[in-house]
Amino acid sequence: MSGGRPRSLGGGGQHHVLDYLKRMQSENPAFFYATQPDTDHSPGGATIFWADATARMNYNYFGDTLVFDTSYRTHRYRVPFASFTGINHHGQPVLFGCALILNDSESSFIWLFQTWLRAMSGKQPLSITTDPDRFIQTAVSQILPETRHRYSKQGILRETQEKLAHIYRSHPMFETEFKKCINETETIDEFESSWQSLLQRYYVMDNEWLQSMYNARQQWVTVYLRDTFFGELSVTDGSGGLNSFFDGYVSASTTIQMLIKQYEKALASWHEKELKADYDTTNSTPVLKTPSPMEKQAAGLYTRRIFMKFQDELVETLANPATKIDDSGTITTYHVAKFGEEHKAHTVCFNSVEMKATCSCQMFEYSGIICRHILAVFRAKNVLTLPSQYVLKRWTTNAKSRAVLDEGASELPNDSRESLTVRYNNLRQEAIKYVEEGAKSIHIYNVAMDALQEAAKKVSDVKNQGSGGTQGGTLTNGSSQELHVAEDNTSATCQSVDEKQKKIRELTAELEGTNQRCEVYRANLLAVLKDMEEQKLKLSVKVQNARLSLKE
Repeated sequence: MSGGRPRSLGGGGQHHVLDYLKRMQSENPAFFYATQPDTDHSPGGATIFWADATARMNYNYFGDTLVFDTSYRTHRYRVPFASFTGINHHGQPVLFGCALILNDSESSFIWLFQTWLRAMSGKQPLSITTDPDRFIQTAVSQILPETRHRYSKQGILRETQEKLAHIYRSHPMFETEFKKCINETETIDEFESSWQSLLQRYYVMDNEWLQSMYNARQQWVTVYLRDTFFGELSVTDGSGGLNSFFDGYVSASTTIQMLIKQYEKALASWHEKELKADYDTTNSTPVLKTPSPMEKQAAGLYTRRIFMKFQDELVETLANPATKIDDSGTITTYHVAKFGEEHKAHTVCFNSVEMKATCSCQMFEYSGIICRHILAVFRAKNVLTLPSQYVLKRWTTNAKSRAVLDEGASELPNDSRESLTVRYNNLRQEAIKYVEEGAKSIHIYNVAMDALQEAAKKVSDVKNQGSGGTQGGTLTNGSSQELHVAEDNTSATCQSVDEKQKKIRELTAELEGTNQRCEVYRANLLAVLKDMEEQKLKLSVKVQNARLSLKE
């Protein structure tokens, strides 16, 4: 898949993109962009990377697994576009940055990953999924050496179809059996046996492409990757990880002039889907299927989609009994299998002291959701609630809470540039909640406006008091980054330590009071939204009944 030919955007396309990025950065100091130094004077121009403030903040919450999608890099597309994405708490794709790869070379990918990592404050993900490509592989191994690298199954299947076109034509069932071998095998031994059987059945034991794919199996076959978190909601997921953020927005006919508009459309669409998922989770109660306290607990912790996945696993424990096979004091070993499928039993080891369990299916390690096998053992051991270590915060309704931000921020470089970005994004995130909800009706607008005006007054009062000096900064992105900070220590030297501490206590009390009032306003907003949804539903029913009566 590697290609070395430079790409050109033509017609001033690069300037079109750069003008947009400069404008966005001037409007938002946390917007990051950079261009690769064009040392080779490539006719296509320099590679460009950018990430807006929301992308950088989302990486703080969901940066444990990363997808680098270069599907649009092939020459079938007019724009060599690439994206860095992840998975949010609803299981939806979330953007961490974009690039235009104009110089398709090893050095370009190394620069791109270095730049992306700098924009993400140096925090490396646990795992990354990319297309199988030697340039990308080199860049990942150099820049993200601790990150588990997986090849996209989609990319593998696409290249296999190209390399084995003659076999696909002469043996129509080969593709089905090939996919079954890599998607449905549950153990390494089962995969190895199935693979050898497939090669022998179609007489392709000496095929070089299949041999190269087998040699790289630990980077793309699921059974070898289950010990690492990839955030997929199914252990046997055949998608292979490329959940493209821009599907339906960027196509082979998309020009560079159209790209920015389509980029913004995709951002708006996914943002709207996330808000809807947030609303559905907050304002509706899932139907419980068991009397288990654990199910009720999970319903209050997880977002709706993740709870549904957990619920499926919990219900399956009824058909997957746990059978004790060994008991050595604190560690008890069980076989868990579906009725009639004992040959497919999974092994669960349970530590009663630490309340920890591990399963041979490794679903929790791979997806972050506890499997039916461990839940069956919990049931047998009368464990009534989920131990805290089996609830990943990234899947909960509190995934974007301040605690997550603080944990992520504590790992970041402690300098003014990063703290400015974190503060800016945190305030922006809170303000946007009121803007989005406040625009929906005049009543909500008035409530939200009152809350914002009161908050603005508090900020102005604190600013005018000038406790401890002033700081101002401008973040400039591009080929270099600078932060100009002017500090005025005059007022700080004039205040005693006692006066400062007193002022801090006063401001803290004010802040707590404001937070409490904001929570009341937020509760009122949600109540009004819920009422609007109910009214909409009633009107919809009335309209439907009216239509039916007209037909009669």
